[in-house]
Amino acid sequence: MTRLLLLEGNTAAKRIQSRALGVRSSSEIYAIAISAVFPDIEMDILNGADPDDAIPQGRTWADYDGFVITGSALHAYDTDFAVTNQIALTKIAADHGLPIFGSCWGLQILAMAAGGMVISNPRGREVGIARKIFVLPEGRDHPIFAGKGLVFDALCIHYDEVSRLPDNATLLASNSYSRVQAALIPLGRSVAWAVQYHPEFDLQQIMQLYTLYADDMVAQGFFASHDELATYCEKLAALAADPTETGIAWQLGIDEDITNDKRRRAEIIAWIETCVLNRQS
Repeated sequence: MTRLLLLEGNTAAKRIQSRALGVRSSSEIYAIAISAVFPDIEMDILNGADPDDAIPQGRTWADYDGFVITGSALHAYDTDFAVTNQIALTKIAADHGLPIFGSCWGLQILAMAAGGMVISNPRGREVGIARKIFVLPEGRDHPIFAGKGLVFDALCIHYDEVSRLPDNATLLASNSYSRVQAALIPLGRSVAWAVQYHPEFDLQQIMQLYTLYADDMVAQGFFASHDELATYCEKLAALAADPTETGIAWQLGIDEDITNDKRRRAEIIAWIETCVLNRQS
């Protein structure tokens, strides 16, 4: 039986706040995305920001076939336990030689763990859709992008960005907002696949996050008012319910990069097929 360990990036307080607003946790949305394609894969959750949490009783690192680092509202450059413990756990997973996949927060703490640097993005928040991510020559023959075009859009939300990759890392994709949109990061006995955007997200998750950060979305000028945000979310909801609504997709500037489940999740699928299942066989 294939078993993955999902590192939940958010603190208990943040998870409680999100749950009260109907927002799925970072690990929950990952579990949904993986199970949709690989229903037989078992997954455990490790709440890495919680001082009293650990691998489920009776299991060891050797029981896992892969390690997934999910999203978080934390900052990888902070030095409190919630951050440093997750960096330490990532190093442990790498020292055990586990295949590692990380998105957003996952990319950032992988970079920090391997000697890179993360900063607050001077351009502010990239949110909703990361536009025109382009695959660099180093990524064109890599299986991570086998299900993508050379230029694509992806769901995202982040304030911070990797400003310097570790010396031994390979940059795979960029866009005009964040130079590091995808990279290979050697760490310990592993070579992690990591992206700045969220291939695990769906439109429902973006709508939920807009609810969680509604005041910020208006204050930061993404929407003129809460009513405008609500109207936008209504269109997102209609498209999520029926991805063939081409008129709404056109109005929102969304195409199959976002509406096609397999294409949107292509990086996760490729990682599981290439690094997890092939490793087992």
